[in-house]
Amino acid sequence: MRGAWVVPEPSLDSARVRLFCVPHAGGGGVMFRPWRDLLGSEVEACSIVLPGRESRIHELPYVRMEQLVGPLFEQLRPHLDRPFALFGHSMGAVVAYELARRCQLEGAPAPVRLFVSARRAPHLPARRPSYADLSDDEFLTAVAAMNGTPAEVLAQRDLLKIFLPGLRGDFELNDTYVPLPGPRLTCPISASVGDADPEADLPEILAWSQVTTGGFRSRVFPGDHFYLKTDPAALLRAICDDLGVRSGSAAGGELVPSPPPRG
Repeated sequence: MRGAWVVPEPSLDSARVRLFCVPHAGGGGVMFRPWRDLLGSEVEACSIVLPGRESRIHELPYVRMEQLVGPLFEQLRPHLDRPFALFGHSMGAVVAYELARRCQLEGAPAPVRLFVSARRAPHLPARRPSYADLSDDEFLTAVAAMNGTPAEVLAQRDLLKIFLPGLRGDFELNDTYVPLPGPRLTCPISASVGDADPEADLPEILAWSQVTTGGFRSRVFPGDHFYLKTDPAALLRAICDDLGVRSGSAAGGELVPSPPPRG
């Protein structure tokens, strides 16, 4: 039995925009769960859960983008019946990008905006060697340095045996990725990065402007590759600003101001 691709299934009638969130390599929906309350009632955040993690841990991960994007689009298609945006972090940024392009190619509704985070523009060369040929110990050391995997998970070898295939599969997908054939996007893009991110810098983020004929904005936040995990408030405020909706929490509080955009 295969698990759900979209969690939770969209159901918020008051939402003006659905925000589909694609996680980093090895990540799942748990990172985006708090966003639902923080974003308020006008934006409905739903997580994309790919095979090989969380409730889908026993499913084989996709290791090539051309294998993934078609099935993912078909699972998302029924939920494109109202304005929607896509957000992707790290590996998730290029998955979201290719998903937006597939919507355009299929004549489906296009996202009102694509949000990409902590990932160089898709046409730029990698700045590091692929992790695919590393031993398990070398691979886990490299992943730990990115601060995205909890230390308690890395310390439990038996637990790692469960997570490692999905994590390796995601890094293979990311490291072998080249843009698929197709036109430039027409939707606007917002790109963000941490000011101490070892995986992407501002010039690589600004290059996302070259893959769309729509508008473009960029922002730099304090933090490393996972700047959005410690305190997501500024990023969520920026998302709401760019979507033209009000931000807030379940209690009605306002999110802190976001950095001013470039462009």
